[in-house]
Amino acid sequence: MNKIFKITGICLLLCMFLPACEDFLDNEQHGVYTYENFYKTDEEAEQALAAIYAYYSNSGTYYNIWFLKNLLSDDFWCGGGGRGDNAQNEQLNEYTFNAEHSYLVAAFQNYYGLIYRANVILGHVPDESSTQKQVRAEAKVWRAFAYIDLISMWGTPPLVDHELKPEEYKLGNGNLAELWALVEKDLTEAIASNALHEKSSVNDNSSYHITKQFAQALLGKAYVFQEKYSQAISVLDEMIASGKYDFYSGNYEDILQYNAENNSESLFELNYLEDPNNAPLILLFAMTGWRTDHMIINSQIAKNTWGYCNPQKELFDAFVAEEGTNGYRLTQTMKTYEQVKAGGDEIIPGNNLYGHEGYFMWKTRKVQGEEQGGFLGSHNNVRLMRYSEVLLLAAEAHIKGSGSRAAEYVNKVRKRAQLEPKASVTMEDVMLEKRLELCGESTRYQDMIRWKIADKMVNQGTQTPSLQSNGTVTWISYNSSSQAGFKTERHWLLPFPQSELTLNKNINQNPNW
Repeated sequence: MNKIFKITGICLLLCMFLPACEDFLDNEQHGVYTYENFYKTDEEAEQALAAIYAYYSNSGTYYNIWFLKNLLSDDFWCGGGGRGDNAQNEQLNEYTFNAEHSYLVAAFQNYYGLIYRANVILGHVPDESSTQKQVRAEAKVWRAFAYIDLISMWGTPPLVDHELKPEEYKLGNGNLAELWALVEKDLTEAIASNALHEKSSVNDNSSYHITKQFAQALLGKAYVFQEKYSQAISVLDEMIASGKYDFYSGNYEDILQYNAENNSESLFELNYLEDPNNAPLILLFAMTGWRTDHMIINSQIAKNTWGYCNPQKELFDAFVAEEGTNGYRLTQTMKTYEQVKAGGDEIIPGNNLYGHEGYFMWKTRKVQGEEQGGFLGSHNNVRLMRYSEVLLLAAEAHIKGSGSRAAEYVNKVRKRAQLEPKASVTMEDVMLEKRLELCGESTRYQDMIRWKIADKMVNQGTQTPSLQSNGTVTWISYNSSSQAGFKTERHWLLPFPQSELTLNKNINQNPNW
């Protein structure tokens, strides 16, 4: 057979088999999901929602945001093992950071990670079954939650309300009014959907989902941040009147501990399972525990913790001025070195605690009973919002919006703190109560910025205290006043990450960065 017949024969055989080959290649691959074949069932919708919860609960995601907010406040010293132990923390606390700071970059990206995952749900999950409606409502709350922080700290971040197409990747700064309008729309629609979870009673601790009342609290917070006080009064009063939340009935010192998870005061928590075989890496709790390698520990305080974010004396003095040295809330929020020694713990002779004025956080202490899977493991939940914050936001709205219930709400907080009620309250009273009640709970920095008091309150930056084993405090200077500290021409907004600006020339940097 000559070559031409051989080639013709091969071609005929190929033609015979080509339809079968096309059918084979067109078959859907098993185990491969696309936007077209996923998000269709209730189970798939719940998996998409679980991805949001898992993303924010991830140790690294919340870690960056927590340190960003608390080290920029006027309540804490950076701390740690010594100078240079964590330069990133020092730069935040001393206001020497720039637009390339890793926590700042990570936090900004993490917020948009939340927004992206919410947009995926809203772009692909049908609005049909009750489960799908609930998943979509929660996604809207998550998106609003992220934008409240982005707006209050960066000012005009890009507005991303859908999955972006390639030609949309380089969005410019968002319009402030439009950004807040998206927050209000998301939360209002989620609340009105009647699809969000609600507790059956004030003592119901079985729900781990976002609730209608948490969405109402966030909407009220957004209104207060915008100075829309009448709207804030309406939504916050309604949330409080629901009766679904109240103060934790146990000791105040346990309010953030693992034995009080999902209590009547918690509006929303990041949940971590008590499972030694699947223990999450909670670096945050190890970082913020006492500096125990420099101490003799005889109490139940967890060991192998690293001593970051120690209270400033000015915070302690603010408690004392309002409550006295033996105030119930003060002594259950922090301990003096004398009180720590009375409990059986002390600094090893000849050692010192860096970034420390002699005050030890107690409300957020890490204890041995919560460790699992090694010293970095913990099954304690992270609280994102408490009922106390709602009451104090409502009190602020009533004062600024000519309401009548500010004293009522402040006195609820004061009663639990075992303080005498006030006949009337001022905005200064609300600001003080919020600082004391919520210290270490990631609210102070944004409050100082929006109240325009950060320039008067932030004093750290040029020198750092060191607590000696004999109880005395020495000071070490590191920066000049021109190098460090809050600068009014710059620090009212955080800088957009330089990495974002390098990739996207349409974003304008915030002033003087």
